[in-house]
Amino acid sequence: MTSSTAAARRRETSWVTDTFGAQITDVTDEPGCRRVSDLVILGLRRNRRRAHLLVSTVLGKHIPVPPSVIRTAADDLGDAVIGVIGEAGNATVVGFAETATGLGHAVADRIAAAVYLHSTRRAAPDVAVHGTFEEGHSHATTHLLQPSSPDLLRSPGPLVLVDDEISTGKTALEAIDALHRLAPREHYVIAALVDMRESAHEAATAETAQRLGIRIDHVSLARGRVTLPDSLIDEVCALDPAKLNPVAAERGQCSVSTVAWPADVPDGGRHGVLRSEARRFAAAVDEVAALARSVVDRQRPLVVIGHEEFMYLPLCIAERLENAGLDVRYQTTTRSPAHVRDVAGYPLRRGFEFTAPEVDSAAHRYLYNVNGTDELPAQVLLVADSPADTDTLRAPGGLIDVLTAAGHDLTVLVVPASRQATLAAARGER
Repeated sequence: MTSSTAAARRRETSWVTDTFGAQITDVTDEPGCRRVSDLVILGLRRNRRRAHLLVSTVLGKHIPVPPSVIRTAADDLGDAVIGVIGEAGNATVVGFAETATGLGHAVADRIAAAVYLHSTRRAAPDVAVHGTFEEGHSHATTHLLQPSSPDLLRSPGPLVLVDDEISTGKTALEAIDALHRLAPREHYVIAALVDMRESAHEAATAETAQRLGIRIDHVSLARGRVTLPDSLIDEVCALDPAKLNPVAAERGQCSVSTVAWPADVPDGGRHGVLRSEARRFAAAVDEVAALARSVVDRQRPLVVIGHEEFMYLPLCIAERLENAGLDVRYQTTTRSPAHVRDVAGYPLRRGFEFTAPEVDSAAHRYLYNVNGTDELPAQVLLVADSPADTDTLRAPGGLIDVLTAAGHDLTVLVVPASRQATLAAARGER
């Protein structure tokens, strides 16, 4: 079955559409645009502010996806950005936590951005916050900006905001307001895999641009609309609770090890990544990927899992393993409590709930699908940064516990997290 045929079949058999009447439609036939329905599938979540969820088929969040598919989508989005900024190499890119932290980094790589930074929901007592903005419909509303120095936000050139989807554009506009107060500039680009805004939302973008005296462009791979029945929230909230944390007849095995990572090389974009650091980042990834290749079973399907915002480095490891000939899919854990339903035409067929491993959080976290076969659960390579390497990670109800209970053989690689102060010193920042 071709990818286009598979996408068409998904559209024809959407359980959410058939059951509740919610649906996705495309609104443009512009050359080069993809169909929204080829990029996202409707899911559900129990949230009185927003009961639907656009589950991406190319992002590697809720659905395990081949790393090459994720990279191609990011490259295409980066090319669209270049189409409006006119040249590569002079932009600052900001990715939105949690979902677009890896996507934003990949876009930054594609356009050779001078600086990449992603927002974060992780607060720490020894980390300075240099800006905030809000995401109203989210389960975790406050975005923190923690660059090694606020000067990283003052680099010249356009600023590109990257998200997996734009529903109303309100979060992006709030981010522009916040960033413009910190470091005014003339040109902003909002880039997303799918753009679902309506005319009123487009008018709000124009009003913000006029008020601030700036230019704001939108780019996406596809544009569409979501039609939701008035009863959707009540109907979704009335559904029976999802059955989570499947248990297999035989528990899987687990090994945990900490890998080497250079202290002066950022492990991701939480404290910023400079273009000048890209080569050393790639070399460090090569070393970790070589270790991963030596400890996994090359003959079995493999799911590489990142942890929440820690998306890009695990994705790069998954890419190396895919290039080495392994059958690899990639996804991450999430803060998002989506509804799980094991029915045809629904994207979240299997789910895990576990205690958040970070010591600064008491909330639960989630993981979906982790596909294998009926006969053989996929082996799992979990790549997490060191703040997630806690007793809670290993305790009953933690991620290791729920995955091995489901029969998955699990290898955990812990990457020492980059420290804000160490990166600032290495960069010669005050």
